[in-house]
Amino acid sequence: MSRVYNFSAGPSMLPEDVLKTAAAEMLEYGTSGQSVMEMSHRSKEYQAIFDEAEANLREVMNIPDNYTVLFLQGGASTQFAMVPMNLMNKNHKADYVVTGQWAKKAYKEAARYGNARVIASSEDKTFSYIPEITPDMIDPEADYVHICMNNTIYGTKWTKLPETGNVPLVADISSCILSEPIDVSKFGVLYAGAQKNVAPAGLTIVIIRNDLIGNAMDITPTMLNYQTHSENGSMFNTPPCYTIYVAGLVFKWIKEMGGLDYMKKINTEKAAMLYDFLDNSKLFKGTVVPADRSLMNVPFVTGDDELDAKFVKQSKEAGFVNLKGHRSVGGMRASIYNAMPVEGVKKLVEFMKKFEEENT
Repeated sequence: MSRVYNFSAGPSMLPEDVLKTAAAEMLEYGTSGQSVMEMSHRSKEYQAIFDEAEANLREVMNIPDNYTVLFLQGGASTQFAMVPMNLMNKNHKADYVVTGQWAKKAYKEAARYGNARVIASSEDKTFSYIPEITPDMIDPEADYVHICMNNTIYGTKWTKLPETGNVPLVADISSCILSEPIDVSKFGVLYAGAQKNVAPAGLTIVIIRNDLIGNAMDITPTMLNYQTHSENGSMFNTPPCYTIYVAGLVFKWIKEMGGLDYMKKINTEKAAMLYDFLDNSKLFKGTVVPADRSLMNVPFVTGDDELDAKFVKQSKEAGFVNLKGHRSVGGMRASIYNAMPVEGVKKLVEFMKKFEEENT
């Protein structure tokens, strides 16, 4: 068997140790006589898996007791509606910072339910930077402020959170969750699709401060009300059972690796390796302002569409897959999530050096 280095933005690669454990337990989990895929979500066996996954996530992220963890379905895109339906309920206002495609979609969805306002955007420069937000830009009557913490397509990352005062801060952390420590207490809501840095597609993680639960708009469907899921322990209906199980294995793996401080150290090392090469390359260049560069998603171009296509083709043949960039940026993008080993980035840089020598 020969595994490639998968630089996909999502669904993305998983740690090999996790895949091996899941494979070993595929036919029978423990002494249950059944696969996790076959278990009733109401069974004691599955509840134990679920509870351990939540406990490990709480430990790894240091989630305070006054926050509820929800394991939901619908992707981060469903949260674009759930957030305003549940939070835009006092003054019917919300402030949005638009730093990419997903933040823009979140804003457009929120505008259907109340007075959503874009207080800053980086669209003027193809979302290649994070705009500076000062406290006076934020409406003190806003029910929340929304940001996308890491922009998968454009490769930007918030390094300094906006100061929102008493206004709850909501963040989409789909492509940076578990990549480094985060102070959960600074947020009202954190949400993430799991398929980038946690688990297979199908699971959405929501971390919400308890006082923000229970005030949903009257029009909110039962399944889009956070209270529905908090009161039922994320089991109002059948949850994405197997994906939660794999997520639990990933949480355990992170603990064994040394927690989020260790993940940040390794992720910083991987990103620096790639950015250092790009900054000194005669052929390739990064597309993001250095101060706002993501640790997880690294877009780059040659400036020549034909050469970009040639690189993508040859890199795939060499065992580096899913390096083609998003159509809105072009070029290439290397997503180097937690599961990408340092060796994978080293070999990619070596391949890029070789390609540069042959094409300049």
